[in-house]
Amino acid sequence: MTGEGLPIALIGILMALWLVGATVAVWIGLSMRRQSQKMLRQTSRLARLLETAPAFPVVVKGDGRIEAADRFSRLMGLSKPAATLTDLGGHIDGGLSSKDLALLEEKVRETQRTGKDFTLPLPIAGSQRRLLVVGAIADTVIYPNGAALLWFFDSTESLRQLEARTDESEKARAAFTALAGLIESAPLPMWHRSPDMSLNFVNVAYVEAVGASDGLQVVQDGIELLEAENGKSAAAFAREAMEKGEKIERIVSATLGEERRQLRVFDVPLGEAGQAGVAGLAIDIQDLTTARNEFRQLSDAQRHLLNMMSAGVVQFGSDYTLSFANLPFQRVFAFRDQWLTEKPEFARVLDRMRENGKLPEVRDFPAWRGERESWFRNPEPSEENWLLPDGTHLRVLAQPVPDGGLLLIFEDRTEQAQLASARDILLRVRTATFDNLFEAIAVFAADGRISIWNRLFAETWGLPDDLLIKHPRLDEILPLMAKHLKKPSQISIIGELVRMTTANREQRRSKAAFADERIFQIATIPLPDGNALFTMLDMSDGLKIEQALRDRNAALQEADGIKARFLANMSYEFRTPLTSISGFADLLKAGVAGPLNTQATEYVEAILSSAERLSEQINTVLDYSQSEAGAMPIARENVDVKKLFADVADAKAVFAKERGVALQLRLDEAKGTFFLDPKRIGQAVSQILDNAIRYHEPDGEVLLFVRNSPDLLEIIVSDNGPGMSAEDQQMLSGDSRKSSQSADDSILQGLGLPLAKQLIETHQGTFNMESKPGEGLTIIMTIPGR
Repeated sequence: MTGEGLPIALIGILMALWLVGATVAVWIGLSMRRQSQKMLRQTSRLARLLETAPAFPVVVKGDGRIEAADRFSRLMGLSKPAATLTDLGGHIDGGLSSKDLALLEEKVRETQRTGKDFTLPLPIAGSQRRLLVVGAIADTVIYPNGAALLWFFDSTESLRQLEARTDESEKARAAFTALAGLIESAPLPMWHRSPDMSLNFVNVAYVEAVGASDGLQVVQDGIELLEAENGKSAAAFAREAMEKGEKIERIVSATLGEERRQLRVFDVPLGEAGQAGVAGLAIDIQDLTTARNEFRQLSDAQRHLLNMMSAGVVQFGSDYTLSFANLPFQRVFAFRDQWLTEKPEFARVLDRMRENGKLPEVRDFPAWRGERESWFRNPEPSEENWLLPDGTHLRVLAQPVPDGGLLLIFEDRTEQAQLASARDILLRVRTATFDNLFEAIAVFAADGRISIWNRLFAETWGLPDDLLIKHPRLDEILPLMAKHLKKPSQISIIGELVRMTTANREQRRSKAAFADERIFQIATIPLPDGNALFTMLDMSDGLKIEQALRDRNAALQEADGIKARFLANMSYEFRTPLTSISGFADLLKAGVAGPLNTQATEYVEAILSSAERLSEQINTVLDYSQSEAGAMPIARENVDVKKLFADVADAKAVFAKERGVALQLRLDEAKGTFFLDPKRIGQAVSQILDNAIRYHEPDGEVLLFVRNSPDLLEIIVSDNGPGMSAEDQQMLSGDSRKSSQSADDSILQGLGLPLAKQLIETHQGTFNMESKPGEGLTIIMTIPGR
């Protein structure tokens, strides 16, 4: 190629390359145009989609400015478009409140800083509308400075529905909690089984019934409350209820705690075909069963009691048929038990009563019977009196019962009618009796009115009959009664007596001196009915006799004092000559006056014996006088019991031998010592032995028995002599022993037994005599220990 052709070739190549480049540029331009148009169409569709979308996009840039469509401002209730986030607040109507705006700005700043998403519900001020704001970081390519993209959703209805659902959920949760608490605290065992019939839940009552620690243990261990019945377990019954799709009820026995109880058990399938398992409930009916048995027993006992009553009782059911009739009813109305077992109706029973002549005679019996049938419908009981043709008086009480039946009680008042007649007669007899008493009598009611009086009361106080018949109050008649008293002012005492008796229910006594010198003994006595009985007895003659007796008693007491002084003086006066007699007799016996012959010696012995006996009698009189005066000295000490009474018996042995009486001692049970006065007790027993020996027949026996314990000394003197009558025993103030054997023993009196009795009683002991004429005398004495 030449030098000239090379540039041309290069130009051609360049133009070819330009053409190719232009062609490519045109193709690319056309392609970009198509792409731009497509993007415009998509942008337009996206814009329309955003315009119609339920959410409003808002971009919050880093400097706080926002990009949002105009309809966002309308959504917020703003009068002009908002340029910054702050423009959303500070409006009276619309926009956000200051608190909500601050919260939104805080969330937006946090998202711009950390890129953390958030969701925030916001209310529009002054409106019921609610917004839900979902915030996220904006695309950093488009907004490289950390803008936040906010989506505002109008969730007013959604939030309302959500709030409603939340409220319903809270109510349902509260109801479920209450139901669960109720089931848990229910006193009845309750449980739930899963569809596989295993225990899923039990309440506290179930746990306590099976004695477990908690419900978890029951569920884990499968502890059943109910025992198997005829080889069928409790789970099998629950499965049967689930398969049938209906409740199963049964009564079983189970052990609750440590007590055997009867339960009514329910298995209830839950859900369709038991898909939610089976619920169980056990109701303790042991008390109900016991109450039913007790009611049945009470009913039987009541019917037995009604059969024992004198009144006829018959009961009809709500269907007017007879359900029970006691035996008195059958006897009164002449019914046969066989006919009553047919349960006749009320009308038939009345018809049969009429046939038996046990109904009152009435003209229109059907109408009368219809009126009696209305007793079933009356709300209140009815009462009638029937006079039967045979003269029987019946009181009929018709009592409706709650179940619609009727209870009839027939009380035979024939005897009461007769008694009422007799009562009238008795009242007349009482009036006649009162009027003929020697006492003035009146009865005053609790309000002070006179209700009953006799003739003597009216005459004593000079009260006219026309006044008393009006039953005046006591205050009205007291002024009329006062003028009859010696001192009229004392009439208030009588009024006070009646008032105190009616108020305090206490018997009172007093005296009233009348102006005519009569003296009355007044007594007020409370009566059972609350009234007061007022009685007056003329004591004038009695008081005169009482004064005479009082004067006589004073004279007798003075004579008794003279007697006591006489006995004491006589005893002391007798001692001086008696001492001289004893002294001179001892000198004669000692031979001072010379030797004595045999006969003289016997005379001297007789003188000494008589002097000794007289000395003892004088000592007895003195001791008895001291004892009666309460001046007997007692010196107690611990004494050997056996030795004391052995010495007493030895002192009487010679005298017993002289009288031909066998004196026997039984001192085997007399042991140890006893606290007493040996002189006085010895003197008492000696007096009794002397009395028994002296007035005993020859060849008789006298027994002295003594025994003691630390707390008691018992002395018994017994003889088989002539004995003593009951009258003589009562006259123990002087010793009286009677016998008809000889002149010497005709009537002997002394102070031996009375003195012995007083000596024993001075030791706080007892002195008892047991005797009958001809059967001897037994004297039993006891002395307590310290």
